Amino acid sequence: MLTMKREDAKDFSHRLHNALLDAGVRASPTVVANIFNQKYWGKSITPHTARSWLVGTSIPMQDKLVVLSDWLKVSPQELRFGIDKSVSSEQIAREGDEIADRLNLQDREMIRRYLQLPPPYRNVVREVVEAFAAASSSKKKNDSKNNRELT
Repeated sequence: MLTMKREDAKDFSHRLHNALLDAGVRASPTVVANIFNQKYWGKSITPHTARSWLVGTSIPMQDKLVVLSDWLKVSPQELRFGIDKSVSSEQIAREGDEIADRLNLQDREMIRRYLQLPPPYRNVVREVVEAFAAASSSKKKNDSKNNRELT
């Protein structure tokens, strides 16, 4: 456990709370410790350790931060330091424009409705989309393999 400046730990705590909320996980030291320990390969953490992360008195070491970020589906850098402010708003707008250009009216309406969902429901939608994407990717690989065998 890495003890940092009080503001850094408090900021980390806020980002952790938001990531837990987005993932539909209750920000309880016991819940966080139990789920974290199921995913971590090293020595288990105690609810006291999870509490120190949640109240902003400490920041986890990098190996634990990576596990948290994988679990909560947020980059380790964003979880630890916040959003990269060096990325210009113009870059973000350009990327958004490129994506928006590919969206039809139905896609935009679906995204609008998605953004109105509570975080636990958003998590379910993300998991469903990830499952479809994985299935589609697997199907494409099989189709490609079958086409090569035919030639």
